[in-house]
Amino acid sequence: MKIRKFIYSLICILAMFSCTSQSGGFISPNSMVYNADKQLLYVADETSNQIIIVDGQNNRNISKIDVAGKPGGLVLSNDNSKLYCTLAEAKGQLIEINLADNSIARTLNVGHTPMAPAITKDGKTMFIADRFNNAIASIDLIAFKVTKQVSVDREPYSLALTSNNDKLVVANYLPSSSAIDVYHSAKVAIYDAKNLSLLAQIALPNGANALHKVTISPDNKYAYITHILARYQVPTNQVERGWINTNALSIIDLTSNSYLCTVMLDDLDRGAANPYDVACSKDGNQLFVTHSGTNEVSIINRQALHQRIEKCKTGSVSKSWYATSLASIQDDLSFLQDIRKRVSLNGQGARSIVAAKNQLYVSMYFDGNIKEVSLADANNQTAISLGKQAPMTTIRQGEIYFNDAAMCKQHWQSCTSCHPGEARVDALNWDNMNDGIGNPKNTKSMIFAHVTPPSMITGVRADAEGAVRAGVEHILFTVQPQEVYSAIDDYLKSLKPVPSPILNDAKLSQSAQNGKKIFEKAGCAHCHSGDYYTNMKKYDVGTGAGLEAGRKFDTPTLVEIWRTAPYLYNGKAKNLHEVFTTYNKEQKHGNTSDLSEQELNDLINYCLSL
Repeated sequence: MKIRKFIYSLICILAMFSCTSQSGGFISPNSMVYNADKQLLYVADETSNQIIIVDGQNNRNISKIDVAGKPGGLVLSNDNSKLYCTLAEAKGQLIEINLADNSIARTLNVGHTPMAPAITKDGKTMFIADRFNNAIASIDLIAFKVTKQVSVDREPYSLALTSNNDKLVVANYLPSSSAIDVYHSAKVAIYDAKNLSLLAQIALPNGANALHKVTISPDNKYAYITHILARYQVPTNQVERGWINTNALSIIDLTSNSYLCTVMLDDLDRGAANPYDVACSKDGNQLFVTHSGTNEVSIINRQALHQRIEKCKTGSVSKSWYATSLASIQDDLSFLQDIRKRVSLNGQGARSIVAAKNQLYVSMYFDGNIKEVSLADANNQTAISLGKQAPMTTIRQGEIYFNDAAMCKQHWQSCTSCHPGEARVDALNWDNMNDGIGNPKNTKSMIFAHVTPPSMITGVRADAEGAVRAGVEHILFTVQPQEVYSAIDDYLKSLKPVPSPILNDAKLSQSAQNGKKIFEKAGCAHCHSGDYYTNMKKYDVGTGAGLEAGRKFDTPTLVEIWRTAPYLYNGKAKNLHEVFTTYNKEQKHGNTSDLSEQELNDLINYCLSL
């Protein structure tokens, strides 16, 4: 046991040195859990690879626990004697921490980027979201082993367990269908917690994406999910009144396992960008939502909210200033009028929230502190320092700008609204009008955008620098100083690809090795060449239709293609099999028509390994 602890400590030290070089020594708090009995707050610091323990009575951090990777989700054992933390890494782990001496007791390998641990009432079972393996897992906490793993929809990001251990609610981050489907949204799933059998899979309103957090009401009747509701069906020629992106809270009825409605968190003339976490007061009277783009917390009268919803459901609405049916609630920017208070947190990066008896705790990711907010007077706030923050760098400042909705007219959105998950994709098509109107294009990942010009799918921008500036002007509808653009450039240039979940210890599987040979044989390497798997030229690959027939498209990088579905210029291919078969009839996109099913699978496995 002592040898194992020594080895783990050595790994933690090496991880700290590695993290310091990448994070610049920044403190970046995100996930939190609270021990109400001892008034202790446990905070996951994502860039320093540590868990910080805060004394809520004296508003100071009292100790730190080093871990061997990025701490993601946190959960306390039911008796508060142990803290469990998932390490959100490619080789993800679950670690058990003995809180008597803050020592690492046990570690368990649990997949690629594990998140959102939840423990059953008897303390014997844990559930986690295995994000990039598209799975959820059940863990026996006595034997400390995975007992069951179930495939789920795309990128399970958050989950919540009913207090009676009856149901497990899973929020999937992005849509998984073809982007040209009439209905294209991310899903929420409900599972029987006893055997992980699927009870219901619920599509949120069309355009729902970036599902961040889910919480369940104390009475187990409702689940609440924060997300963006994109209005992607119209050209992006204005931003007022949520024309492009709105910010939402969807509600699931757990009694019937069905969708209830979606509530807008914005006001008529002021967006509440990038809703992140949601929590419910212990008495069930209030809901609390953090807005990471506008750095606010919404305090909502939950009872009044459901009274309004019930009136819409029964058609007994007497007011004319909010929706009159369940379906119309999602288009009503006045629905929360008089029953919600928006509280500015005067900081940067509002993310996770914990509701204590008399106060809220909000992690301020970019400030490196915790904001304590009094429930008696929300303007009474205290910043709890988590340590000395490193001097600002242009990369860190660029990341702040990328996530800051203050750069947008009326604060409706930030850059991350369309490029969530560290500047990746929202899986949607947008008509940005930079190459005409009426021809929407699928959102591209920003990974390696600055070293693979031209930019945009049609190559309409000469480089990513030009695309960044045009995006701020024509999507956020503001003009910024040059130093803002330069900082965003530096941030995007700093992005590193995440290893593919189908790699075997960072190596290609035998199938992928076979696929690499087919990649060469089929002519894929002619265009997808070099370190970034692109020759940075444009071709007509026969996929254009309608206004795009005969159009030449930029050759995209294949790095991280495993996480950028759907595919092709308008996202019509929901997977690579469709790219090589359904949408390659003319053999302009590689010679794939003569490949056997096994050869196709090998080729796909190779591409998905990049």
